[in-house]
Parts: sequence; C-alpha cells; structure tokens
Amino acid sequence: MHNFLIYDCFPDIVPSPREIAQSIRTITRKHNQWFKDSIPLIASENVMSPAAREAMNSDLHNRYAEGLPGKRYYQGNIFVDEIEVICEDLAKEVFGCRFVDVRPTSGTVSNLAVLMAIAKPRDKMTTVALSDGGHISHAKIGATGLRGVKTFNYPFDEKSMNIDVAGARKLIREVKPRVALFGQSVYLFPTPLDELRDVIEEVGCTTWYDAAHVLGLIAAKRFQDPLRQGIDVVSGSTHKTLPGPQHGMILSDSGKDGLESSLRRGVFPGVTSNHHLQSVAALAITLAETKEFGEAYADQTIRNAKALAQSLHTRGMDVLCEHLGFTESHTLVLDVEEFQGGAKVAKALEKANIIANKNLLPWDSNPVRPSGIRLGSQEVTRIGMKEGDMDVIAELIHQVVAKGADPDVIRNEVIEFKKGFTKVHYCYFEGEEAYDYPSFDGDL
Repeated sequence: MHNFLIYDCFPDIVPSPREIAQSIRTITRKHNQWFKDSIPLIASENVMSPAAREAMNSDLHNRYAEGLPGKRYYQGNIFVDEIEVICEDLAKEVFGCRFVDVRPTSGTVSNLAVLMAIAKPRDKMTTVALSDGGHISHAKIGATGLRGVKTFNYPFDEKSMNIDVAGARKLIREVKPRVALFGQSVYLFPTPLDELRDVIEEVGCTTWYDAAHVLGLIAAKRFQDPLRQGIDVVSGSTHKTLPGPQHGMILSDSGKDGLESSLRRGVFPGVTSNHHLQSVAALAITLAETKEFGEAYADQTIRNAKALAQSLHTRGMDVLCEHLGFTESHTLVLDVEEFQGGAKVAKALEKANIIANKNLLPWDSNPVRPSGIRLGSQEVTRIGMKEGDMDVIAELIHQVVAKGADPDVIRNEVIEFKKGFTKVHYCYFEGEEAYDYPSFDGDL
C-alpha cells in the first residue's frame, strides 16, 4: 500500500477521511501545476481540447451503457446512443472505412478485443519484439500471452529502426501465422506493408496494425494508410497523436466474412462492459476537430520532431537514424548510454521539469536499464510550439544530459520558458487555458 502519501501529508497525526480527501485534492493540484511548469515529451501522452475536456466532466461519466445503440441493456441511453452513432460516423469518415467500434476503453483493451476476434489460444502470430519498439500488449507477458497466442518476432534492421523486409518475408513463409501484427510504441517510420503484401496473401493470414502512436498522423494522411495497404484490422488508443481522451478504437474496411461481428463480440461482451461514455463524447469532439485541424497539427508535429532531432544531433547527441532524417512521425529516439543510460537520463531530466521516458533499444537486454530515451513532439505542438522552440528544448536537454548542469537551475529556465505555452491549439475554442484548473483554497 502507498501509505507514504498519507504520512507525508500528515507526519504527526492520524488523518481523518476528510483530511485524506483534502490531501488528494491538494496533491492533484500540485500535479497540475508541475505539468503546467514542465516540458512534456512523453510520446504516448497529449492534452485534450477545452470542448473535449468539458465532455469528460459531464454527467455521462456517471452512466452505464452495455451493447450497441438501440440495443442497450440499460435504459437512460437516448442521448448516449446519439453521441455514439455520431462518433462512429465521424471515425468512418476520418479514416475512410466501413466499420468502427469506439467502445474499447484503452488501446490495450482494443488489442484484447481484436485478439478475441481473430486469434485463438495456441495460434501463431508474427510481431515486433519489445526491444525493437514493439508494444507490451503484443508480447507473451502482455495481452497476447493472456490470450495464449504464440508469438514470433520479425527480424529487425537496427540501422533503419524498422522491420527487415527480407527477414520478415522469410519468417512469415516459415511460420505461416494465423495473424501478422504490425505496430510499435517506438514508431519512427512507416511499416513496409507494401513490400510484405504478396507474402501475406500467399500465406493467407489475417493482418492487424496497432496504430496507437500514429493514429492522428494516419487520420491526417501524413504517415501511411494501413487499411488501403491491405490491413484487415486497425486498433489504437486515442490520446497520442490523436489528441483525445484516454480511450480506444477499432477500424476495419476488410469486408472479410464474419470479421465485423467477431470484432463487435470481442469488444462486448468480450473485454468491456460499460465503455466510459464520457470518453466517447470527448472522442467525437476530437474527431470533429481532427477533420478541421488535423492536417495542420500533424504537419507541425512532424516538423517539430525533425527539428528537435536535428537540434540535439547538432549538439553532438546520438539521435538514431540521422541518415534517414531521424523520423517521419512524432517520435525520436536517443542512445544515451554514454551518459549512464536511459533510466538515469530520464530521472535527471525530470528533476529539471523535462518529462521523458527511458526506452529499450534493439541492442538492449535489460528493460530496467535501457540505453535509450524516447521523446515525442505531439504535446508541445498541441500547446503551440514551433521549430524554433525545439532548439530551445534541445539546449535545455543538452545542458542537463551532456553538460551536467544543475537541474534546479535548468528547472527555473524551463518554468520561465513554459509560461508562453499554456493554451491548447488546433481545436475549437482555441486559446482557452490548457491547464486552467481551479486552485484549492479551503477545507472540504
């Protein structure tokens, strides 16, 4: 139990339930202020628009809906049904597909639902290894293992940080998987789907693409279009480059017999009951905003990622894939082994209010002490930063990591720099505060 929270707040007394609740509100506001004063560079996070945030705080949060619109197991869903139909229709339009399910409550829940639909225990599946940037839900220790599916990892080209095409073709032919899964949590470049399409068709496996990190870039037609490249099912979370609520989504345009009904059953009753109605409403608003602002947002996100990578490289830091332009997504990766590895670097940056995360690189074997860190440009772009601001961030990172600057000094610089970036952009009601939370100013 994390009793340290209570004892830190109340070192000399036994707190009452009211005092505990008050302390949680206070700690939450401390967190809000910390991120208001920080540079957020986690590649899997983002901030919602004011309109989407309003939906998240609505009475929808208190309600229940099982099943599909018009076929609920609960009453009280008249307006819920309207919202969900609109959300699915928007997603079909944005992604150009005939089937959408917006009920999964996260990206991993989406993946569990897909696994329920297209794979049985002891089936074979090819996928990207964790150390090569694959997601934990694709691995034996995650959702895939929970389903009892046997995984085989694609050979990986460390220099290009992508699937090795010749090796993958050979693996697919030899394994003859039931499912070929593509997708990474370190996604620098599009997957070579076109180069693998003929061998996939030859084997006859179902194809699945986990688009969690790049869903917003796909929506904006700025990365790749897996559904048009022969992928049967696309899953993803909705809060990374698609800047919506923490939720999930499944897409398909396959038309394979029985696939859509299997996906529906995989979601419910497979892995969800109620599906977080407030998140569906927030997602609908995010999809509407994506239709209007998504292309401009994706363009700036990619430009910022490239600019940050170039600025760090210019300062002598080891940013991967310089020969390929570093990245074609929101993500860049650095090898910081010379600075005692990713764990130490991420902690040092955190002390300076620069929020990043340690990350395995293909040559690593210890997930606790990887040699890399991963940075993402999607959230700083969302709050209005441009290429010139990436050079400022690169200098701050370089000072902490390479120069050994006092994190307290750099933190003050970060706080001052961040004062110019507290508003959400690329959305409706643009200009309202991104971190406009009330301050706690009294007892409960």
